Amino acid sequence: MEEDDVTIREQNFHSQVREYIICFLLFAILYIVSYCIITRYKRKSDDQEDEDAIVNRISMYLCTFTLAVSGGAVLLLPFSIISNEILLSLPKNYYIQWLNGSLIHGLWNLVSLFSNLCLFVLMPFAFFFLESEGFAGSKKGIKSRVLETFVMLFLLALLILGIVWVASALIDNDAASMESLYDLWEFYLPYLYSCISLMGGLLLLMCTPVGLSRMFTVMGQLLVKPTILEDLDEQIYCIQLQEEALERRLNGITSNFYFHGNSQHLYKELDMIRNQRNKLERRKKASAWEKNLLYPIVMLILLAGTTISVLLVALNIVYLLVDETALPKGSTERDIGNAHLSTFGVAQAVVEIILMIYLMVSSLVGFYSLRIFQELTPRKDDTTMTTIIGCCVSILVLSSALPVMSRTLGITRFDLLGDFGRFNWLGNFYIVLSYNLLFAVVTTLCLVRKFTSAVREELLKALGLDKLNLSNSTTDTESGKHAANGHQKTLMAVNTGLQSQIIL
Repeated sequence: MEEDDVTIREQNFHSQVREYIICFLLFAILYIVSYCIITRYKRKSDDQEDEDAIVNRISMYLCTFTLAVSGGAVLLLPFSIISNEILLSLPKNYYIQWLNGSLIHGLWNLVSLFSNLCLFVLMPFAFFFLESEGFAGSKKGIKSRVLETFVMLFLLALLILGIVWVASALIDNDAASMESLYDLWEFYLPYLYSCISLMGGLLLLMCTPVGLSRMFTVMGQLLVKPTILEDLDEQIYCIQLQEEALERRLNGITSNFYFHGNSQHLYKELDMIRNQRNKLERRKKASAWEKNLLYPIVMLILLAGTTISVLLVALNIVYLLVDETALPKGSTERDIGNAHLSTFGVAQAVVEIILMIYLMVSSLVGFYSLRIFQELTPRKDDTTMTTIIGCCVSILVLSSALPVMSRTLGITRFDLLGDFGRFNWLGNFYIVLSYNLLFAVVTTLCLVRKFTSAVREELLKALGLDKLNLSNSTTDTESGKHAANGHQKTLMAVNTGLQSQIIL
C-alpha cells in the first residue's frame, strides 16, 4: 500500500510539473509575440539611457505581460475546443496524455488570475509609475517615484473598494451579501471582476457590430479592387500633373521667405497625392487573379462569416425562449473529451473557432473606428507609453469578455470554466436575452446601412437631393471623390499649375 501511495504521489508530482512547464512555454510564446508587437509601435525617441528610460522600460514590460494575458484569454476557448476534439479522436494515444482536463482548467484559472492582476495592479502601477515625479521635497529618483506610485495605488484601491461596496449595498441590500463583501479573495474580487466582465461585454456589444461592417472597408483598402470602367493610366497621368504642379509651387514658396508658413499644408497635400498615386500604381501592377478573384472571394468570406454569426445568434434566441437550460453556465468538472459539444463534430468546431477569432478581430476594428477611442489608435514607431497602456487595458477588457460573449451568443456550447463561469449576470435570463437581441438587431442594421449606402447616394443624386448633405457618411464622400472623371481631374491639375505659375 505504501508503494502504491508513493507511486500515486509521484504521478501527481510529475503531472503538476508537466502542466507548469506547458503553461510556461505557452505563455513564453505569447510574451515574445506581444513584445514584438509593442516594440513595433513604441516610439523610438523614448529609447534613452536615463531615469525616464528605466521607467518606460518597466512600463513596457508590464504592458507586454498584459498583452500576453490578453492573447491567452482570446485563445482559451479555441484551445479548449481543439483539445476536446483531439481527445475524442485519439482517446488512448500515449503522446497526447498531457492534454487533459486538469491542464485546461489550470489554464482558465491562470488566465483569470492574471487578468485580475493586470487589470487592478499592473496596469494602474504602470500608468502611475510613468506619470509620477516623486513627492515634493523628497529626493528625486526611482525610489521616490515608486513610493508615490504605491501611495496612489493604495488610494485607488480604497476608492474602488468603496464604490463596489456601496453599489453592492444599493443593488442587493441583504445582510448575507454585505457580510460576504468582507471576504476579499473569495467574493469581493470575483464580484468586481464580474462587473468588469459585464462592462467588457457591453463594450464588445458596441464595438463588434461596427467592426463587422467596417471589416469590408478595411479589407477593401488592403486588397486590390477590380477595375470596372476605369482608366488607370489616365488617373495616374492626372495625379502626376497635380504632383508636379505642387512641387513647382513648393519650390517657389521655399525661395520666398514670406510664404514659408504655408508650406506645411502643401507638403501634407503632396504626401496625400503621392499616396494616391502609389495606390493607383499598385492597382495597375496587380495581377488579374488578385483583382478579379481574390477580392470577391475575401468579400464573400466576410459576408458568410457575418451571416453565420447572426444566424447562430438568432438560433440561440430561439433556444433561450424554448429552453431555459440554454443559459450560459460554468462547469467545475475536470473531465474533458467525453462527448462532442457540437452537432456536426469537428467541422462545426472549426467553424466556431474561426467565428470567435473573426469576432475578436472585428471588435478591435470597431473599437478603433469609434470616435471616442480613435486617439488610442497605435501608430508605427510613434506611439507613446501612455497610449500603449490604454491600448493594453482596452484589449484586456475585450479579450477577457470574449469567451463570455461567445458562450452568451451561442457561438459555442463549450461551458465556461474557472472564474469565468461564476459571473452573477450569466444566470439572468433577461440580461442574456436582451444581449442576444441587441447584437442581432444592431449587427443587421449596420450591415444594411453598409450595403445600401451606395444605392441611397445614387437615389439622392437622381432626385437632386445630394446637395442637401442628407448623408454624413465619410466613406460615401470618399467614394464620390474617386468617382470624378478624368477630364475634371485634368482641369484641376491645369488650374493648380496655372496658380503655381502666377506665384512664381
